[in-house]
Amino acid sequence: MDINTRVEQIGVVPVIKLSNPERDAAPLAKALSAGGVPIAEVTFRAAGADTAIKLMKEACPEMLCGAGTVMTTEQIDKAIAAGAEFIVTPGFDPELVAYCQEKGIAIYPGCTTPTDYHAAYKFGLKVLKFFPAEQSGGLAKIKAMSAPFPMFKVMPTGGISLKNLKEYLSCPVICACGGSYMVTADLIENGKWDEITELCRKSAEIVKEARNNG
Repeated sequence: MDINTRVEQIGVVPVIKLSNPERDAAPLAKALSAGGVPIAEVTFRAAGADTAIKLMKEACPEMLCGAGTVMTTEQIDKAIAAGAEFIVTPGFDPELVAYCQEKGIAIYPGCTTPTDYHAAYKFGLKVLKFFPAEQSGGLAKIKAMSAPFPMFKVMPTGGISLKNLKEYLSCPVICACGGSYMVTADLIENGKWDEITELCRKSAEIVKEARNNG
C-alpha cells in the first residue's frame, strides 16, 4: 500500500512540535497509536525533529512518521536518515519537491492558490497540503479549487479541530486533515498521554463516521 493510501485510511495527521524528544517521543507515539491514529508529522520548528522521528519509529515501528515544516534539502536528508516516510513543506518549493522525488520519498507541499496547484500538477503530485486551511478560505475554497484541478486530493491543516473535522472529511476531495488539537504543548509537556489517546479515539470515530456517510 502506498503512503498516500495509508494517510487517507488513517484520515487525521497529528502535527507535532516536540521540545524534548528524548522524554516525550516514545510515550507520544504509543498514545497516538493506542487511539487509532498511528501517524505523526513531526515539525522541524523544534530542534531535534529527526531524533523525535527516530524514537517514535523505534517505539512504534508500525507508525507512519513524517517530517513537517521542512525548508531545506538538509532537513530532508536528516528526516530520511531518521526513518521519515513523508515530507511536508509549508509552501510550494520546486527544488524541495524535485529533491524528494529524486530520493523516492512522498512530499506534501503547502498549496493554496491556482498557481501552486498548477506547479504541483507539473510535478505529477497527487496529494497537496492546504495550509493554512481556515485562514485561506477553508472548505469552500478547497471545493472551488477542485473544479479545475480534480486530480488532487487535499490535506488541509490549520484551524482544524474536533468541531469541523467531520465537515472537512465528508468532502471527497479531502485525503486527511492535519491538526495539533490532540498534541498541544500543554498535553505533551504535562505528559497527558491518556487525554491524547482519547482525543485520537474521538478523531478516529469521526473519520469512520464521515467516510461511511460519504
